[in-house]
Parts: sequence; C-alpha cells; structure tokens
Amino acid sequence: MNEPIRLQKYLAQCGVASRRTCEKFILSGKIAVDGTTVTEMGTKIVPGKNKVTCSGKLIKNKEKHLYYLLNKPKGYVTTLSDPQGRPVVISLIKNVSARLFPVGRLDLDTEGALILTNDGLLAQKIQHPSNETRKTYEAIIRGHLQPAASAALENGILLEGKMTAPAKITILSRKGGNTLVKITIHEGRKRQVRKMFSHINHPVVHLKRTAYGKLFLGNIPSGKYRQLNPGDLKKIFL
Repeated sequence: MNEPIRLQKYLAQCGVASRRTCEKFILSGKIAVDGTTVTEMGTKIVPGKNKVTCSGKLIKNKEKHLYYLLNKPKGYVTTLSDPQGRPVVISLIKNVSARLFPVGRLDLDTEGALILTNDGLLAQKIQHPSNETRKTYEAIIRGHLQPAASAALENGILLEGKMTAPAKITILSRKGGNTLVKITIHEGRKRQVRKMFSHINHPVVHLKRTAYGKLFLGNIPSGKYRQLNPGDLKKIFL
C-alpha cells in the first residue's frame, strides 16, 4: 500500500507544475480529490487510491523509470511468468515495487548480462534492428575453431534461410578439446549464437553474455544485479 503524501507533492511528482505552483492551484480551487474540491494545504492523499483532478483533468503519477543489470544464472527464464513453474528472472530483483520486465531474452541455459526495466521506450530502442545494439558473449565451444570457420561467421552465414549480419570473433583460449571465444553480434534471433556455432560444427558447451555495447557485466555475481545510472545507459549504444 502506498503511503499518504501531501497533495502538492503528489501533483509535482506527476509533473503538473512546481510544488509552489501546485500550492497555488490548490488555493485557487483547481484541485479536486475524489470529486471534492480541496483548498486546504495540509491535505494528504494516497497515490493509486485517491482520484485527483486538476481543472477536471485526471492526474496520473508518472512512474519513475528504473534500470537494472542482472547477471542471469542458468535455469531462469526471461519471461514474467512460466506455465511450467520454472523460476523467472524478475524474482531475483528484491524490494522493487515497479513492474519490471526483461529486455530481450536469454535462453534457459545461458548466463550473463540482462537488462530489466519499466521503460518501454528504452527497451524498444535496444531491441530495434535499426539501432544495431551490440551484444557480446563468451562461448565455450567444442573443438578448435579454425580461421576459415571464424571467417565464415565474421562474413555472415545462411541460417534458417536468412543471412546473419557480420559477427566479430576473438579466440580467447583453448583448453583440451574446447575453445573459449568472444563473439559480438547486433541481431537478436532466438538462440542465434548457439545456432551459428552449430552451423559450423562447433556446438556451444557454455554461453554467457558479457556486455551490451560498452556496458559490461563486470564482477556482478551470478544472480545479483546493480542499478544503472544515466551514464551506464549511454554505454549501451556505444
């Protein structure tokens, strides 16, 4: 339940005007609460419960936009609910009343960077193909990746009837019969990275997203998150 707040503060939070101007609106009889004109400065209302109007126009509280970068663990689905009863990523964000949602998706078995927000415009900007938002992954793949296979991904391959956009591939290390590679793409097809490596006969053993643009996951532990600031948001599109 929301806590009662002073009427002029609520009006200012909703973007009606400055708090001082909102006080003048109250004194002049422009403000009504649940249909009754209010002119007392000490009046308090409960956001979401009381109906507030200004000159007959309903006032709605502008929800503050929140942004979090989560290190998604394996076994969590990037949906708001799951009919199979599997855990959802939203359950990892604690003590936040805003209705958050994941931006894009990560497979059940894929770990790493996942943005959660209540800002639909930002989510649309990140996911829209025209913005070519880069996503970087680290993948452990079967076998030793050869230059020709790496070049194929960097040039684009025909995947399910459509060419993939050029990727950037960096071999990080080799251990045993596997290769650790870094891959950067800007598309968002379902299970795309896994399908790309399977196409060149190097199936993915382990996959983790490490960055959106230049917004890096860093040392956030698995299952934990940090709140993003305006500077962080700019890095997404670099």
